[in-house]
Amino acid sequence: MLEIGDTLVSLDVIEKEFICNLEACLGACCIEGDAGAPLEEEERQKLKDILPVIWDDLLPAAQSVIREQGVAYIDQEGDVVTSIVNGKDCVFTCYGANGMCYCAIEKAYKEGRIDFYKPISCHLYPIRTKKYSGFTAVNYNRWKICKAAEVLGRKEGVKVYQFLKEPLIRKFGEVWYNELCEVAIEYERQKAQDD
Repeated sequence: MLEIGDTLVSLDVIEKEFICNLEACLGACCIEGDAGAPLEEEERQKLKDILPVIWDDLLPAAQSVIREQGVAYIDQEGDVVTSIVNGKDCVFTCYGANGMCYCAIEKAYKEGRIDFYKPISCHLYPIRTKKYSGFTAVNYNRWKICKAAEVLGRKEGVKVYQFLKEPLIRKFGEVWYNELCEVAIEYERQKAQDD
């Protein structure tokens, strides 16, 4: 683990390679799993606020779930997460003609209809953060559905933290990210000397 400010960053974040390969996975992280995407408390309210703007972009089954339980619920671990359809699909998932999943929130943002990009946990994926007393853990969540992203990352030589520069800055700030880059470079230099 690397200590950056009040965070502990897993070595996987700087050692592993990763570039999302949507052509291969078709956005499976939006529809696989047993819970919705983790939300920060203010994000739950933001989702409620933007709901009227994106409502018509949502699938009928997702609209039904939202009517019954809202945009979010508390999962088994006690975390606030986006509501899901049929035990897996995020309610904000939509589908393109080729079967690729896309986020109705991100789509509306890119079209200039809302000012919220998407929940930070979605933007950061495959990094997951967990707040503890005194620090935040920053971990790389390896998942078989992202195998093609690991292959592409290795091919292009792009590390997880490099691929996720924008969301890491959004979450922790530019000063934090620059320090992470410096630490990663020094870590790789030391590792090369040891080999």
